[in-house]
Amino acid sequence: MPLPLVLPKRVRSLAREEVYAQLSTWIIDGTLSPEEHLRDQEIAERLGVSRTPVREALRRLEDEGLVETALNRWTRVAPLRATQAAELYPVVETLEVLALRLADSALTPADLNHMRDLDHVLQGALHRQDVQAAVQADTEFHEVWITRSGNSELQQTLRTLKRKLRRIEVASFTAVGSGQASVNEHEALLTALQEGHLEEAIQALEGNWRGSLIRLQDWLVTVKGIT
Repeated sequence: MPLPLVLPKRVRSLAREEVYAQLSTWIIDGTLSPEEHLRDQEIAERLGVSRTPVREALRRLEDEGLVETALNRWTRVAPLRATQAAELYPVVETLEVLALRLADSALTPADLNHMRDLDHVLQGALHRQDVQAAVQADTEFHEVWITRSGNSELQQTLRTLKRKLRRIEVASFTAVGSGQASVNEHEALLTALQEGHLEEAIQALEGNWRGSLIRLQDWLVTVKGIT
């Protein structure tokens, strides 16, 4: 299992939460690939901890759907599944629309300028083929109105759901035209918000999520053979 060779200093001080955070980060950013087998002893040695916090972290990740096990056979990173994306994307879309409605009166010109700056960052990352930076810029773009919604329960729910989607987005953002299509959809959303047309902005947001799902499903089927 190709665990990273370079880790932060003082890894032996990693506590239960830090082991979980490290493993989940490796899974979400693609360091640990879908269907890659996970061996608790190897992970424990790499992180400089006992096997107990590793096993606890793996159980927690299994509950979240990021890890799966076959009893007495293997533990592995959960595979990418188009069905999971098809279930999650409409839910996230609906909740983001609610967040945008709640945020509409709170969004400032500075917020809109920040969103435009983030789109420029996204374009630059796409040009450099820096997938991690592109996905982060896209996430922060949407986070502007999620934060401005002022609803902490909605914010937490969205962040939890989108965390599950992030590894799929990291894996697929290099699909031809996918990132640029998102930039174009963001532009339509920004234009509507700047002109004070909330319903048009909502239509653009819905189009962004639905277009993203279609592009993702096409990529999973044609590139990865996943249905």
